[in-house]
Amino acid sequence: MASALKPFKKAKGDKRLAVVSLFSGAGGLDMGFHMEGFNIVWANDFDADACETYKANIGDHIRCGDVKKWMYELYQFTDRVDLLIGGPPCQGFSVAGKMDPNDPRSENVWNYVKALEIVRPKAFVMENVKALGVLEKWSDIRNKLLVRMRELGYSTSYIVVNASDYNVPQNRERVLFIGFKEKTVKPIDLEKMLAPYKIKAPTVREVLAVLDKPGVGNNLHVCNAKITFTNNPVMRKSPYAGMIFNGLGRPIRVNGYCATLPASMGGNKTPIIDEEELYENRPSWVEEYHKGLMDGSIKPEFKEAPKRLRRLTVEEAAAIQTFPLGYNFVGSRTTMYKQIGNAVPCNLASQVAKMIKAELVG
Repeated sequence: MASALKPFKKAKGDKRLAVVSLFSGAGGLDMGFHMEGFNIVWANDFDADACETYKANIGDHIRCGDVKKWMYELYQFTDRVDLLIGGPPCQGFSVAGKMDPNDPRSENVWNYVKALEIVRPKAFVMENVKALGVLEKWSDIRNKLLVRMRELGYSTSYIVVNASDYNVPQNRERVLFIGFKEKTVKPIDLEKMLAPYKIKAPTVREVLAVLDKPGVGNNLHVCNAKITFTNNPVMRKSPYAGMIFNGLGRPIRVNGYCATLPASMGGNKTPIIDEEELYENRPSWVEEYHKGLMDGSIKPEFKEAPKRLRRLTVEEAAAIQTFPLGYNFVGSRTTMYKQIGNAVPCNLASQVAKMIKAELVG
């Protein structure tokens, strides 16, 4: 089947770095590289709605379905593209999941490595959850990945990054495996290489300032799930941690960075924001309530939250993930939230893209 496709060839005069993308989702990682002038020539994802979102915003070069079904098409790119990128599904490694090494989704890191073996690009970037980069439970897989990537001829290392260091108003920690073909220094020093590309992120308030109020204009996709207090709160020092509401939706720190936006958003797992704090700059209601719980002046009880508290909209979640304003998400509201939560923040991807370009082009 590999011989059925003509080898990929850049259009005459096209000096852009060519990229093959795997596990592309709604296009967060790809959009970041696209913003920096990379040419995404092929992409793939399993989720049909995410593929339609990708087509609507980036291009129709995405193939929908199991990557193994489309692997034969990658032979056209062998030794002909500059970069392979992708974020294999991470539920098998994520602390938010069951952390099951036998989860079939965990094998996709090896499908990524198989693609690397076929494509043989000048460099690669593989993104995944922080746990794969730090937990002893996954040290064997982590080390096997490094060994195999280096066997394929890449000087490879990994780094855990926080998106808030790269112009994203979110404390979202992820691991990046990055490799360059025929680099002389082994392993590469990613801390040093990425340091010049760190940018202090704006606050959630600053990022959401471009949006209208929920339900109108450019902020239409509202989550109407009720917000109720739990009468058995799990308390932490921070009002933005623990669990003072029923459901897994936690409050958003308006004047700072929010916690990781999960793919499980939608319903009562959608984060909570204080409208009066956001629009009128009033003191945080959640912080005052948390303070009362901590000092005993407020007794927890099951009741609805005040109307000033509501769920994050689809557009607000997309803005916090730094998707461009007006990015068109396709599918039901639930699948829109899922696509956003699964994505790599565009601004993080953009800064990584700048570093890759500097290494490949100079």
